[in-house]
Formats: sequence, structure tokens, C-alpha cells
Amino acid sequence: MSWQTAVVAAIGAAQYQQQGAIGKYNQAVSNRNAQVAEQESERLEQQLEFDLARFDQQFAQLQGQTKTRILKSGAEISGTGLKILRSNSEQAEIEKDILNYNSKVAQSKKLEEANFARIKGTMARQSARLAQIGTLASTGTSLLRMSNFGSSSPQGQFGSTSNNSNFSNYS
Repeated sequence: MSWQTAVVAAIGAAQYQQQGAIGKYNQAVSNRNAQVAEQESERLEQQLEFDLARFDQQFAQLQGQTKTRILKSGAEISGTGLKILRSNSEQAEIEKDILNYNSKVAQSKKLEEANFARIKGTMARQSARLAQIGTLASTGTSLLRMSNFGSSSPQGQFGSTSNNSNFSNYS
């Protein structure tokens, strides 16, 4: 093996390893991005619980103030006063449903981001593997050319073609 052949083989091996490392790194980055997105989804769930608890607290305070105003006006908690409290409760349930819905949509988006990041990582790894196969093929081709394997020689299957006069008699 000549030194040129050894250099080509070493460069090919180094490139192969580098492509593999790049593919693994890109996949690891994408997997980390997926984990971050999943953690954000969990954080959104916790934020929803906090927001609902705070909303319930504020609603209880509002209902208390409403009852106080009704009683302070001299009216009883019946008829119109009761309708106001009931309407407030219905609106509170609608608001809580909206908070739940918006949170679930945001959580779903984060989970889809996580899935997409994992897919992207897998694609990066496969792309690196394809590049490695290309490197192997081109290095192998270069090595074969350097060793004169498969090169065309002036001599054909039946010997030298330099004396074409012998073959021209048979055509």
C-alpha cells in the first residue's frame, strides 16, 4: 500500500467518523429540544392549575361582594339577586372552560413540537448515515482507482490490439 493510498484511507475513515459524530450530535440536540417542549407542556398544566385556583379565589370574592351589595341594598337573596349570583356562576364556569381549553391546546402544541423534534433528530441521524455510506463509496472508488483495479489497459481480451492487421482479416 503506497502512502497516497494510506492517506486516502485515513481521510475517508476520519470523514466517516466525523459524519457519524455530527449525526449523533444533531439527534441529541433534537431529543433535548423534545424534552424541553415536554417540560413546557407540563409547566402549562401546572400554570392552568394555578390560574384555576386563583380564578376560584377571585370568583368567591366577587360572589361575596355581590351578596353583600344585594343585602346592603335591603333586598333578599331571591328573585333578581339570585339570578345575578346564578349568572355569575354560569359565567365563571364558561371562563374556567375557556382556560382549560386554551391550556390543552397549548399543551398539545408543545407535545407536537416534541414529536417533531424527535422526528427531526431521527432524520438528522439517517442523513448522517447516508453521508457515511457516500463517504465509504467514494473512498472505496478512490482506493480502487489508485490500485489500478478496473482500469482499462491497452490489451484486450485476446491480447494486444496494436496489431489490428491480424483482426482485420477476419472481419
